[in-house]
Amino acid sequence: MCYSAQVVQDYKKYVRVHGATLNIHEFFDLFWRRLKDKRIKIPKAMELAFADPQTEEERRIRGLVDEHAAQEALRLEQELFAQRKRLADAERALQARPTKAASESRRIAGAKIEWARGKLADLRRSEPNDEDARIFPGHYAPVMVIEGGRRVVRPMRYQCRPAGKPASFDNRFPGTYNARRDNLQGFWKELFGFSHGVLVLDAFYENVSRHRIEGRELAPGEPEENVVLEFRPRPAHEMLVACLWSRWSAPGEPDLLSFAAITDEPPPEIAAAGHDRCIIPLRPENVDAWLQPDRRDPAAQLALLDDRERPYYEHRLAA
Repeated sequence: MCYSAQVVQDYKKYVRVHGATLNIHEFFDLFWRRLKDKRIKIPKAMELAFADPQTEEERRIRGLVDEHAAQEALRLEQELFAQRKRLADAERALQARPTKAASESRRIAGAKIEWARGKLADLRRSEPNDEDARIFPGHYAPVMVIEGGRRVVRPMRYQCRPAGKPASFDNRFPGTYNARRDNLQGFWKELFGFSHGVLVLDAFYENVSRHRIEGRELAPGEPEENVVLEFRPRPAHEMLVACLWSRWSAPGEPDLLSFAAITDEPPPEIAAAGHDRCIIPLRPENVDAWLQPDRRDPAAQLALLDDRERPYYEHRLAA
């Protein structure tokens, strides 16, 4: 399962390198809705793509980014105030009479103060880093699709909710940020051959058991320890990852664009690192054929997935 990925978020690169246009209205709508809906998670790199607006529409999006940042800063400053008061109260209580409750309150307050300080610093930071582009299930990312015969970039949530399903589908099937290749004509049959997309990413991350990385069995009584591995292709390059996507609609609800990355059996080096799935990077010459599937010929679409790029994936412990 590709539980996290480092995604190319700068839409200008999609335009320059991949010949795509931006559905600016859907980006504006997403940033606008986030002001009211805190469940919407937008990576900082997607915000930074609008840091130097060149058009009126881009300036409007930049304004929404700034407004959201101001809201978050106020919320974090209020949290800092509350936790500093809690810390002071706990320290006074400990001076009067040491108790386990006061000691625990002091510990929690201290941890929350450090968390809020870190969030504020990150919010005010303008210099990008690799973590800014990283997505997790529920986060939004730019996905390239075909619209009117042209490549178009749309913001989509990384966890697919197919059209016609109830909103509760997200909780019933929390793993639908990945679509298994061996189930494309089963669970995913309503999207496979109909709604194909491409996600451009530099790296992906997987949860792996430490004893599997070390190629051994758990010792008697040894608890299982989970670590996160970062996988990058060598030679380094951006990967064009095959996806399925859907537009979900319901009365009284905003439309939801969402996607799932297709995964398959891993190459030997990923299997040796202890993981059992891998994304499918398309060959650049196959992208348009993938984005414009012939629903009458699913075998041709499966052939595109088989004719994939096959880089060597180096791995390391994620920071």
